[in-house]
Amino acid sequence: MPKHGKKYLEALSKVNREAKYSLDEALDLLKGTVTAKFDETVEVSMRLGVDPKYPDQQVRGSVVLPHGIGKSVRVLVFAKGEKEKEALDAGADFAGGDDLVQKIQGGWLDFDKAVATPDMMGAVGRIGKLLGPRGLMPNPKVGTVTFDVGKAVKDLKGGKVEYRVDKTATLAAGIGKASFDKDKIKENFLAFFEAVVKSKPSGAKGTYIKTLTLSTTMGPGIRMNVNTLLAAK
Repeated sequence: MPKHGKKYLEALSKVNREAKYSLDEALDLLKGTVTAKFDETVEVSMRLGVDPKYPDQQVRGSVVLPHGIGKSVRVLVFAKGEKEKEALDAGADFAGGDDLVQKIQGGWLDFDKAVATPDMMGAVGRIGKLLGPRGLMPNPKVGTVTFDVGKAVKDLKGGKVEYRVDKTATLAAGIGKASFDKDKIKENFLAFFEAVVKSKPSGAKGTYIKTLTLSTTMGPGIRMNVNTLLAAK
């Protein structure tokens, strides 16, 4: 059993582990479980009723949170010509073609998100083994392979969050910072929740969202009442 510190145990004592809280109750509790000196991330974790080994039970998508994620995002765009200029004008931190591919092959990875125009994917594929394991590979399913690079950059800078179910049927993402006021966290949560609900795959049978937990980076999990959320939606 892992040993927890005094602050964590104090926060844990405020949470009824058997209860399933409403969204407002969970958010009020969340604020009381913040213990770290840094600005903790607010995290959502869901266990889904899917079997990810089947193609028709994959859950993957993205959503632009209304209040962002509370941190700056360094965006790189693989593009040429006018699309490179469009990316930089939209606020991309880096933009280019083969020069960036070569730089990454040399070990440089100082960016958080990557976008690519479709005509650049042949070149980007050469560094797929470097980008893929770090979650940096552009993908059309989440809107990061596109000719509309200006919109893609603005979405990522504005708080776009990608989500994907893992092999244990768990889906998790950060939806903001503990320093956000309650209403902002609530609106971000609802946007994320609705996106995941809409992403229910055709092959999913029975209960789609089995458990839903809200927490901060260093805090205990707060279980939520999924049925109440779905009814309100």
